[in-house]
Amino acid sequence: MATATSNYRGPNYYSIGSHIPSHSISSIKVQQPTKTTLKDVLQSLEGSSNEFVERSKTIFFPGDPAERVYLIRRGAVRLSRVYESGEEITVALLRENSLFGVLSLLTGDRSDRFYHAVAFTRVEMISAPALSVRNAIEADTGVGLLLLQGLSSRVLQTETMIETLTHRDMSSRLVSFLLVLCRDFGVPSDKGITIDLRLSHQSIAEAIGSTRVTITRLLGDLRNLGLLQIDRKKITVFDPIALAKRFN
Repeated sequence: MATATSNYRGPNYYSIGSHIPSHSISSIKVQQPTKTTLKDVLQSLEGSSNEFVERSKTIFFPGDPAERVYLIRRGAVRLSRVYESGEEITVALLRENSLFGVLSLLTGDRSDRFYHAVAFTRVEMISAPALSVRNAIEADTGVGLLLLQGLSSRVLQTETMIETLTHRDMSSRLVSFLLVLCRDFGVPSDKGITIDLRLSHQSIAEAIGSTRVTITRLLGDLRNLGLLQIDRKKITVFDPIALAKRFN
């Protein structure tokens, strides 16, 4: 025997059917409200463009005019601060949908770049003139809110990277960096969490202020302990929690 609810079609089914012939019901599509994204906004602006940058290529240098705003569509971008001593410290590793290059929006006038931005992987991104972005914010407060949300994410990534680099012991620094990558770029697999980036030992070393030789040795130690594997430059962490506890 069918239950009382077995033929229920949802709250709008019978009100529609009572006015429209049954053969026409299938042709009706309920229009859902579309959510505007930061990508949509930037793509619609005058002077915007899609850009591709190959791995290890510079997007902008410190001191360059801050004339454009960027949004990552695919890949990862490394932001670093270069000091007078020549030391270069990573301040953020940005992922898909991250916003960067916004200094001119904050100051309201012409500014120079503060960071060095490099494609950590091959990157696809949208760029738009800072002036067009400012005009869009003035015309629609909703655009400003979207930008603020993007900036909030960026600040969190910077804080996380700074925490990673506070570890003086290079083993702990590497483990902390791997856990950040698992969180931001990790893809679950049958073996654990695979970091969806092709990472050379040199690129890891540059990101955390180490050397390629040291990173090769430390990754070898982690592999021998059964905590991770490396296959064609992709790292799989078997158990991030176990990795974190091992080096707390």
